Amino acid sequence: MPADSPNIVFVLTDQQRLDSIAALSDVDVDTPNLDRLATEGAAFTNCHVTAPSCAPSRASLFTGLYPHTTGIHRNGDEWRHGWVEQLSEAGYHCVNVGKMHTQPYETPMGFDERYVVENKDRYLSDRYYFDEWDKGLRARGLVKQQREQYREREDYDERLGAFRWELPAETQSDNFVGEFARWWVDTKPEPDGPLFLQVGFPGPHPPYDPTPAYAAEYLDRSFTIPPVTDDDLDGQPPPLHDLREHHADVDHDSVVHRLDPTDEQRHRQRAFYYANVAMIDQQVGHLFDALEENGYLEDCIIVFASDHGDMLGDHGHSQKWTMYDESVRVPAIVWASDDSVVPGEREGLCQLFDLGPTVLELAGLEPPEWMQATSLVPALTDASWTGRDVVFAEQAGDGILETPYMTMVFDGQWKLVHFLDEPFGQLFDTVADPDETTNRWDDPDAMAAKRRLLGEFRDWRIRSQLQAEEWATAHR
Repeated sequence: MPADSPNIVFVLTDQQRLDSIAALSDVDVDTPNLDRLATEGAAFTNCHVTAPSCAPSRASLFTGLYPHTTGIHRNGDEWRHGWVEQLSEAGYHCVNVGKMHTQPYETPMGFDERYVVENKDRYLSDRYYFDEWDKGLRARGLVKQQREQYREREDYDERLGAFRWELPAETQSDNFVGEFARWWVDTKPEPDGPLFLQVGFPGPHPPYDPTPAYAAEYLDRSFTIPPVTDDDLDGQPPPLHDLREHHADVDHDSVVHRLDPTDEQRHRQRAFYYANVAMIDQQVGHLFDALEENGYLEDCIIVFASDHGDMLGDHGHSQKWTMYDESVRVPAIVWASDDSVVPGEREGLCQLFDLGPTVLELAGLEPPEWMQATSLVPALTDASWTGRDVVFAEQAGDGILETPYMTMVFDGQWKLVHFLDEPFGQLFDTVADPDETTNRWDDPDAMAAKRRLLGEFRDWRIRSQLQAEEWATAHR
C-alpha cells in the first residue's frame, strides 16, 4: 500500500431511491450535504444494483461478485468475507458503525472494530442479537419502537409503514448511527495507518420513522406521486401480482401494503420517507464536520451509495423485490478532498458493486482479477465516460417473491426482465416509456430487442462464470 493512501469513508444507506437527493432530482427534499457530495464529486446517475434486496446486494457490493457467484440470494444467507479484508491486510484501520447486514451480524468481515446496528425491525437472525442501538436504548431504560407495538395501533393497516419516532430524537436509528460515528471520529485516537470508515444508516428503510418535527415539515410539502393505472397492473407478470397480494397479507418491516391506497396515505408514506432522508443528510453533515475537525478530511475520499431503492407504491408495489427503476437504480457518489475527482454527473451505466474495485484502486491496491465488478476510477477524471454497455440484476425466490429466479438486463434503452422457466416476462423501451408502464414482452415490433437481450443473458452467465473460476475454486 502506498504511504500516501487516503482515508476512505463509505456511507451506505438502506433502500434509498435516486430521486431522494435534491441535486439529482426535482423532489422537494432538503439534502444540502448530499448535494455537496453530488456537485463537488462524481455522481453516477445511472447506477444499478445487482440485486433488489439487502443482503444479496450488499454481499455483491463488498465482494465485487454477482449474487449467482456468491450464492447469497436472500436476506439471512450467510456471508462473512469481502474486500474490506484486503484493506485491513494492507494496513488500513477498518471500522464499521451501523448496518452491514452480514450474517451473522457481528462477523468481523475484515473490520478492526465493529459497532453493529441492524434493521430497525429485524426477524432474520438465527438467534436473538442485541446490537449497539438496543444497548444504547436499554441504558436509557427504553425499548425501540417496533412491529409488535405498531400492530396495537387502530390505524396500523392504514399507515403504509409511516410512523413518527416518538422517543427522544437522538435515539432514532439514523440519528443514533450518525452521532455514534461522529463520537468515534471525535474521541478515538488517530490510527497509525489510514482510516477506512464504513457508516451504515438503517434508513430510509421502513418503518419510515422520522422524528415529529421532520414529519410535520414534510407532511406540508407536495410531491409528485405517479398514479397506478390498470394498464400498468394488467401488463405485470403473475409473480408481481402475487407479490402485491403477499405484501397486503404480510406486514414486512411494519408495512401493511394496500392494493388501492388513498392519495393521503401515499402522500404521508412519501413525506415520511423523504423526511427520513433529510435526517440522514443532517447526520452526513455532522460526520463531515467531525472528519474536518479531526484532520481526516485533509486527504480523504468519501463514497456515498445505497443498497437498493424503494417502490413507495409506484407500479402498485411495496418496498423492493422488483426490477423497476425505483427499486434497482440508486445514488452512487465519489467525492475527494483534493482535485482528483472532476465534479459532475456521470450518465454512463454502472453497477453498485463497481464501487468495490474503485475503493481498492483508490487505496492503492490491486483489485483481484476474479472480481466481476469494474473499477470506476477512470470515470472520476473523465466527465465524458460512457460506462458499461449493459447492466444486470437478479433475485431468487425468497418466500416473498414467488418465482425461482428473476433476472434483469438493461442496455440504457431496453430493459428485459426474465422469469426462469416461464413464458412471460417484462420488456420496456425506457426512451419511449420512461415510466415503465407498457410491457412489450409479446409485442412483435420489439422482438429484435428481446432476442438481443436474451442473448446478453447467455453471454453474461458464461463470461461471469469463467471470470470467477479462481474465486470459486478457492471457496469450494
